[in-house]
Amino acid sequence: MVRLENAQSLVGIALTLLVCWAMSEDRKRFPWRLALGALVVQVGLILLLFGLPAARGVVAGISAAVDGLGAATAQGTQFVFGYLGGGEQPYVQTAGQAPFVFAFQVLPLILVISALSALLWHWGILKLIIRGFGLVFEKAMGMGGASATATAANIFVGMIETPIIIRAYLDKLTRSELFLMMVVGLATVAGSTMVAYATILRDVLPNAAAHVLVASVVSAPAGVLLARLMVPEKKGEGGVNVDYTSLLKYESSIDAISKGVADGLMVVLNISAILIVFVALVAIGNALLGLAPDVAGAPLSIERILGVLFAPLAWTLGIDGAESGKAGYLLGVKLMLTEFIAFIQLGAIPAGEMTERTRMILTYALCGFANVGSVGITVTGLGVLMPERRAEISSLVWKALVAGFLATCMTAAVVGAMPRELFGIL
Repeated sequence: MVRLENAQSLVGIALTLLVCWAMSEDRKRFPWRLALGALVVQVGLILLLFGLPAARGVVAGISAAVDGLGAATAQGTQFVFGYLGGGEQPYVQTAGQAPFVFAFQVLPLILVISALSALLWHWGILKLIIRGFGLVFEKAMGMGGASATATAANIFVGMIETPIIIRAYLDKLTRSELFLMMVVGLATVAGSTMVAYATILRDVLPNAAAHVLVASVVSAPAGVLLARLMVPEKKGEGGVNVDYTSLLKYESSIDAISKGVADGLMVVLNISAILIVFVALVAIGNALLGLAPDVAGAPLSIERILGVLFAPLAWTLGIDGAESGKAGYLLGVKLMLTEFIAFIQLGAIPAGEMTERTRMILTYALCGFANVGSVGITVTGLGVLMPERRAEISSLVWKALVAGFLATCMTAAVVGAMPRELFGIL
C-alpha cells in the first residue's frame, strides 16, 4: 500500500539529484540514461531480495550466516578473553546474563571476516562475485570495465583494497573515473564491517544482516550516479576495459588467512582508537556547551545541534517528523564522527523509542564510509598508489565526501519510497 510517507521519500531522491547537479562541473548535461539505470538497479535489487517469495530464504540464510559467524567468533573470543568475551562468569550476574563488552564481542568479528574474505579471494570465489556485479554495473549503467570492477569491489573489500585490485589501470583512469572510485568507496562499506553493524542491530531490527548487506550493494549504483552527475565523463574519454586479473594475490590459503588477520587487526585498532577519541571529544564538547545558557529549556549539546541541522534531511528520507530530530542527529554523527558510532547509538535506542521503519531507513542512510575521518584515509591511501595525482585527489576528496554521504541518503530515500509491507513492516 502506497502512503504519503512514500511520496515524502521521493522528495529526498529529487533533492539529492538537484544538489549534486548544482555542484556539477558541467550543468549543461544531465545523465538521464544513467539515472534511470541506477534507479532500476537499486529498485530491482531491493525487490529481488525482499519482494520475491523465493528470496526470503536468501534473507533468512544471510541472517543465519551472520549468527553462525558470530557464534563461531564467540568461541574463539571466549577462549582468549574468557568471561569478558561472553564466557562463564566468575561471579553472579544480577542481570542474569554475561555483560556485553563491545571490544570483545563485536570487534573480533572483523578479524574473522577479514581473514575469511582474504581466503575467499585466494580461492577465486570473491573474484567471481565481484566480476558478476561488475558486469551488471557495466551493462546496466554503461560503465567502463575498470570503473565497473572498482564499483563492485568496493561493496565487498572496501575503499582501500579496491584501488589495489585495479592498480594496473589506475594510470588510465580519467578524472571522472577517479572521482567515481572515490565516491563509491565512501558510499559503501567493507564486508568485514558489514557483519559488525548487523551484530550491533540484531536485537533491535529484524533481518538486520540482510538490510546491511543490501544497503552497501544498493548504494553503489547511487554513488555511480551522483559521481557522474558531479564530475561528468567527457565525450570520447573513459571506458577502460580490464581482464579481471589483479595485483592482490596470496601465496597460499595460510598466507591469505595470515594477511587477512593482519589487515583486520589494523582495522580493529583504527576503529578502537577512533571510538575512544571521538567519544571523548563529544563528551568534552558537551561539557563546554553545557556552560552556555539553556536553550528552549534544556542545555545545549552536540546531539541537539546535529539533530536540528540534519532533521530536515531526515524528513526527506521518509522519516516521520516526530522522529526526524533523533534521526537527524544520527546522520550528523555518521558524517562528523563515523558510521560505527552512529550504528552503536542506533542499536542502543530501545525498540519502543523508535519505529521499525525509521530504524530500517536509518540503517541504509548510515551504511557508508562517508565521514570526515575518511577524507584523510582516502587521500593517504590513493596518494600512495597514485603519487603523481595526489593534488588532483586532494582537490576532489571533499566533493567526493558530499556525494558519498548523499548516495547513502538517496538509497535510504529509495527504500522509504517503497511500501513498508515489502519489508514485513505493518
